[in-house]
Amino acid sequence: MLIKNARDAEGQVLDYLIADGKIRAVGVDLPAHGQEVVDAAGLTVLPAFIDTHCHWRTPGFEYKEDIATGSAAAAAGGYTFVNLMPNTRPVCSSAEQAREVEEQARAVGLCDANQTVSITKNFDGRTIDHLLDLPEDVRFITEDGNGVMNNATMARVFAIAAEKGLTVMSHAEDREISPWDYRLAENIETVRNCHLAEYYGTRLHMCHVSTREAVDMVRQSRRRGALVTCEVTPHHLWFDDSRLQYRVNPPIRKADDVAALVEAVKDGTVSCIGTDHAPHSEEDKAKGAAGMVGLETAFAVCYTKLCRMEGLPLELLSFLMSAGPAQILGLDDRKGRLVPGFDADLVLVDLDRLFTVKAEELHSKSKNCPYDGEHLYGKVMLTLKGGKVTYKA
Repeated sequence: MLIKNARDAEGQVLDYLIADGKIRAVGVDLPAHGQEVVDAAGLTVLPAFIDTHCHWRTPGFEYKEDIATGSAAAAAGGYTFVNLMPNTRPVCSSAEQAREVEEQARAVGLCDANQTVSITKNFDGRTIDHLLDLPEDVRFITEDGNGVMNNATMARVFAIAAEKGLTVMSHAEDREISPWDYRLAENIETVRNCHLAEYYGTRLHMCHVSTREAVDMVRQSRRRGALVTCEVTPHHLWFDDSRLQYRVNPPIRKADDVAALVEAVKDGTVSCIGTDHAPHSEEDKAKGAAGMVGLETAFAVCYTKLCRMEGLPLELLSFLMSAGPAQILGLDDRKGRLVPGFDADLVLVDLDRLFTVKAEELHSKSKNCPYDGEHLYGKVMLTLKGGKVTYKA
């Protein structure tokens, strides 16, 4: 395949020759040599997106989302790789269960996945012996949705993770505090986990940072040399609590929290965008389930907010959605950049296309989408994974 006349993030018009699942050449006026030609004039080409934080609900909650519908949603949003959380039924506490989910994603073929493993076995808050037996291909552990409450347990986890080369992905929530003060709940666990990362030299990734205090703690920890990265979600950048009352964890925050997150994006404290794509049935959402879908709207929300409204360069947003998460997930030797030899994972977007989000048209099985009716710029027009079309608008 030859993609012609595509404008890159810096505005340069280039051609991209793709063969055998890889980018083979990038240049001007490349010859087709019998290849299928895609004329991308008027469109912008970016590395396909990589999500550090996603829920596909398999196994156990397929009525909310399954691997096929999650993959379709990802492809429609320009994603070719997602990092899945372990809060399934049963909880993913073993390499065997992780591999099964990953194999199902490969079989669907629209979006690859890494399945994380729980920090404590079955989220029991105490048992961590299974971490000692994890094979080398399991590199990420998290108690997503369940901050580990016991300090001694978490200290042992950080020590084990440092020894085994694991990355701890932290959902920062002290659940004894969150029922009455979710801001304090996030901030306290952020302080603890950043300190443990500094103390043991452990790689730590802070998920969905949402308060001005928490993001500043990450900033200070990084300045001290700690191996700490963090993500922000599109919804914590787009909404504040004066504009939306909608149950998510962490909650939609104040306007000054949003401003602090944007500033952290600008100064490099934020390492990537993580969608926290969290599908729920209409019935579960009505009962108070926390979360919203986000794979299909992430780029447009972030492009409209960060580039159109805040004036940030498209190159920075591309880094936050591709190269940045590739680095965190250990994929940066083959994904996240548009250079010869890398996987041919690309997305073509129409930056000038203003469109209206319609929840009923989403590919996700769930429609819990508070962006419904929002007008956004930056429509995904085509997604390629390994040189094969996985989505076309």
